[in-house]
Amino acid sequence: MIPKYRLRCYGGGEIIPDMTALSCPSGHDSLLRTEYCRRRLHLAPYSGIFRYLCWLPVTRPLLPSGGPVTFAAAGLSRELGLPRLFVSFSGYSPEHHASLATGSFKELEALPTMQRLTEFGNKIPVIASAGNTGRAFAGISAQYKKPVVVVVPEQALPQLWTTAPAHDVFVVAVDGDYTDAIAVSTALAAVPGCVPEGGAKNVARRDGMGTVMLDAAVTLGRMPDHYFQAVGSGTGAIAAWEAALRLIGDGRYGAALPRLHLAQNQPFTPLVSAWQQRRRAIDPDVDMPDASNAVQAVMSPVLTNRKPPYSLAGGLFDALQATDGRMYAVSNEVGRKAAQLLRDAEGIDPDPAAAIATAALVQAAETGAVGRDDLILLNITGGGYGRIREDYTLYPLTTSARVTAGGPHEGLIAELREWIAHYG
Repeated sequence: MIPKYRLRCYGGGEIIPDMTALSCPSGHDSLLRTEYCRRRLHLAPYSGIFRYLCWLPVTRPLLPSGGPVTFAAAGLSRELGLPRLFVSFSGYSPEHHASLATGSFKELEALPTMQRLTEFGNKIPVIASAGNTGRAFAGISAQYKKPVVVVVPEQALPQLWTTAPAHDVFVVAVDGDYTDAIAVSTALAAVPGCVPEGGAKNVARRDGMGTVMLDAAVTLGRMPDHYFQAVGSGTGAIAAWEAALRLIGDGRYGAALPRLHLAQNQPFTPLVSAWQQRRRAIDPDVDMPDASNAVQAVMSPVLTNRKPPYSLAGGLFDALQATDGRMYAVSNEVGRKAAQLLRDAEGIDPDPAAAIATAALVQAAETGAVGRDDLILLNITGGGYGRIREDYTLYPLTTSARVTAGGPHEGLIAELREWIAHYG
């Protein structure tokens, strides 16, 4: 049988024979990228994300599932004087036909990742999260009865809930920030039976998020001229770039890459700082000199990744360079005003990160960074939490263990081993 896709190292160009690999075995500091046999996008007879099954690294859909929804932003268009403005919404709003019950586009990552792990031997993924990703994977776990390990900063625990009882989630709360949660998750992923989810290096995660660009191109008949999103790691922006490259290869959706317009939440803006100087490497002393306090000060903690996939080959620096991208720094005050604008104009209660993206669009419209006749896509990466609470019963996740950042983890590992034994 001819395989559906193959993995190629972006940095070295070689084909990677191990389909489960997260990094190049030759040692290149590079993302791996999927190359699909189908060069033209073929729409499958499913709703949601698996409508784009031909460009997802799985052989079967995980059903039922939601997906991104693209629609004309009529109210926001009038407010900003941008008549060709469209929104891609990955959240919950029955009026907009948006059905992601976790309220976040991280669900687009979780669906193909969980299915791919099932197809590659049912190992249990270990996820580090600042909140939204953990909730998304827990939601998929609850829906499909698949075990996951979720590691979050303790302050993110209130964001971990599901709309169905979750009996297969091992939750670890870390007394620290997102970077500390990543360190703990790395230790737990080495436990037999577990596997690191991979973050930006996970091709299923990136290709799942890339369906935002695919859905927009299919809905609009072409790719947008401009793409707006708030970023912490920048993985979603990398995914949009990769999906656009595939669409150019298709030949039916345009020949020019959309310009990436990416936003971070002040005062934590390392990507803005590095890109403004066109530096490939992030310098912690220059770009995030007071990281701990900056992380505590933002309205959107999910945008505070201290180690984003920026400098590696195929990472965010390359995506910005290829698309002549722009970065924006948005204060909490401006972000809150943008959130209210989106509520009033479109009836969407946005995730704080989506409010930061909207604020960047407002800034671009005011400065002339986008033209009145340009086709614009605003990626609203989450929202609808109030409506979710109206329509569903929410089940807070039970914390399985609490640990201190940097401390010994032998006891935690023993607890996890015992939990895994339940699944054989």
